[in-house]
Amino acid sequence: MLKFVTNVLLLILCDCSLFSAAGGLRWRSSYTPAPSITAAPVRTLVDEQINIKAHFLPRHSPVTVCAQMHSEDGDLWEAFAHYNTDADGTVSLTSDQSVGGSYLGCEPMGLFWSLQPAPGGREGLRLRKKNVEIPFVVHVSLIEGHVSPREAEGAELAAVTTERWYVAPGVRRTPVRHGGIIGTLFLPPGPGPFPAMLDLWGMGGGLVEYRAALFASRGYASLSLAYIGHKELPAPHNRMNVGDSYFKRAFQLLQDHPQVCAGKVGIIGLSFGVYLALRTAAQPGINPSCVVCVNGPAGSTVKLSDTEGRTEAFESELKYWSFDNKGYVSFKDVSLPANLSPENMVKVENIDCPLMFIVGEDDLSSASKENADLIEETLKAAGKSHLFTCLSYPGAGHLIEPPYMPNSRASLWSAKPKKLITLWGGHPAPHAAAQEDSWRKILHFMEFNLRQ
Repeated sequence: MLKFVTNVLLLILCDCSLFSAAGGLRWRSSYTPAPSITAAPVRTLVDEQINIKAHFLPRHSPVTVCAQMHSEDGDLWEAFAHYNTDADGTVSLTSDQSVGGSYLGCEPMGLFWSLQPAPGGREGLRLRKKNVEIPFVVHVSLIEGHVSPREAEGAELAAVTTERWYVAPGVRRTPVRHGGIIGTLFLPPGPGPFPAMLDLWGMGGGLVEYRAALFASRGYASLSLAYIGHKELPAPHNRMNVGDSYFKRAFQLLQDHPQVCAGKVGIIGLSFGVYLALRTAAQPGINPSCVVCVNGPAGSTVKLSDTEGRTEAFESELKYWSFDNKGYVSFKDVSLPANLSPENMVKVENIDCPLMFIVGEDDLSSASKENADLIEETLKAAGKSHLFTCLSYPGAGHLIEPPYMPNSRASLWSAKPKKLITLWGGHPAPHAAAQEDSWRKILHFMEFNLRQ
């Protein structure tokens, strides 16, 4: 029996060494863990960072971290970055530098904002959330060496799946079909009452919900409003057939909601939505608490058909369209103040609330800087310069949206009667930085003006 025990101990000591350490004896095993990759948290809102780390790799070795996801239309989007492991065989995207791939440098969320359509995909894609009640699901993988996703297909060392949400748990989504209003109301968890935002998008039309959903996830009731290109709005859909009274009713619907602070309602607009946000804010009896404008004009870029603000067809200003050598169209010159009819301009001097204007200096769809300058001059002349704040971002394009979503420099604008791809502008890294910084400052602006 003693001989058997002695043999067992000898076998154990062949694999493990017993050594003395502070606090007593510990075992040191020769076992090496398999490579792994972690994401913390794996489920989060789209405007929150994820900490991605790779562990148990060879020291000072090249690795690739890859992100892949399918859009709701089934298109594959991907990004990848090359890293070198440290002396411990680890990589942290929060602190380490990418040396190649879709982005360079220390970019904790680079795998998300640098996503692009996979090679061979359809032309003119833009990643947008259609159904906010399901997340974007992103597969993050670890690959040996500095490679592209195509070169390393099927050679994953480890992988993790992340979920990116626009709606926090408890946020309530309610379709609105009241008094002719077409929209979606999002309410934060709890009884309220909540400050609120009226959310206006651009000429692309339809009902875009994801920014409003994210506002509700941050504690603001938000009404995303359709005003053109929606099947439940008056036809034809290539013109705006609702006027000032429509937007006024939508604003008042928010004010009158029992879970909304009636005196704490703001307006946000992007692109043509900037003009509508300004026009609505300048109407008698509206009195919003604040207005946020993202890359848009101070007047209608389309001829008005009546004094209520209804428009002619959006193609009515073709003379100001310009095309690059690929045939992609830019609408920037359409919105130059010099090209806007005086009768189409908003009486900005009538606005009495704080106004934040966000400018992407590489905006190829709107003359945003020129319009921001005009608004600033107008408010200054009216003795209201204290109401104006401008944030200007070099290298950012037209589509400055919530952070960590990829920018499309150009995307499909229309398929009928002919295919048309429009230029938005923006370069990936500076555009991503603009989205992150402007979102933080928008939320601070809203906090100060809607909760104080």
